[in-house]
Amino acid sequence: MSNPHPAYWGVVPAAGVGKRMGADLPKQYLQIIGKPVLQHTLERLLSVTELSAVVVALGREDGYWPDLPFGEHPRILTAEGGKERADSVLSALDRLHGLAAADDWVLVHDAARLCITRADVRKLIETLRHDPVGGILALPSSDTLKGVENGLIVDTVDRNHVWRALTPQMFRYQALRSALREAAELGLTVTDEASALELKGETPRIVEGRPDNIKITRPEDLPLAAFYLEQQCYE
Repeated sequence: MSNPHPAYWGVVPAAGVGKRMGADLPKQYLQIIGKPVLQHTLERLLSVTELSAVVVALGREDGYWPDLPFGEHPRILTAEGGKERADSVLSALDRLHGLAAADDWVLVHDAARLCITRADVRKLIETLRHDPVGGILALPSSDTLKGVENGLIVDTVDRNHVWRALTPQMFRYQALRSALREAAELGLTVTDEASALELKGETPRIVEGRPDNIKITRPEDLPLAAFYLEQQCYE
């Protein structure tokens, strides 16, 4: 029998170096409106009182984290990140061993998605809290999509069947941990948590999120994120 009152845990993989930014420090530490990206992200997640704690997976030689105001925060835990996103998430899940129950929920969120709103996180929780598998925030595609091979268009993809994956992505603790570990043992590359569950034959749900839940990837994303942060009536 599943736990009728599962806990909710956050996981933030933050060990990446953000090569596409071309900056002299990892993108999660770039300043936007007076704060590092990662600080914005964590402050927003910590405002979601349903989350018991948030585990941040950091690079082994991360010298920037101590400058953030989370060193003694009672709801922040840290873990050593890995080479790939999935490695960092698995390390964070291992950090929760002994704290999280098998049926507890884990919400994995990109460090560079600093515009996440409390309302969207709670929408994800409320929609999925009784789901047997879990699911992700996502956006339906509004663009015409092309299949391309060697720089040539080979077909047009029906955008009615294509959604853009966002985060958080929410799955049961033990199911996600086992799926990521199994994928690693098989040498399979998983770029998000949903794909790890998909490899096991599961069908995660889609929960429509907000279009301003953008991810900092390139330099031009910085002013856009600043605009959204200033325009959002945070909720």
